Amino acid sequence: MAMNINNLGTSNQVKHKPTANAEVKQQATEANQTKQVRQDSVSITPQAKQLGELQKKASDAPAIDQKKIDQLKKAISAGEYKIDPQKLAANIANFEFDLELD
Repeated sequence: MAMNINNLGTSNQVKHKPTANAEVKQQATEANQTKQVRQDSVSITPQAKQLGELQKKASDAPAIDQKKIDQLKKAISAGEYKIDPQKLAANIANFEFDLELD
């Protein structure tokens, strides 16, 4: 028995070429999808907002607190400013320890 293996798997169906309208609609759809994909968005975390507020406060604050300086000068000259040597030593040690960690 002989078998015809020529044109195996092909069909005699006619393939339709899309019309110009269909191509234009497809291109428009693809363009809209492209526009939708390219939209950017930004979201700011609460921590970033808080940091921005702190930076603004720091930049608005005076670099030198003259009132505090005047109070310290007055207390020193009047002999009212007392230094706790143990507290001072502990603060210096903590400061140096913090520097070593960075």
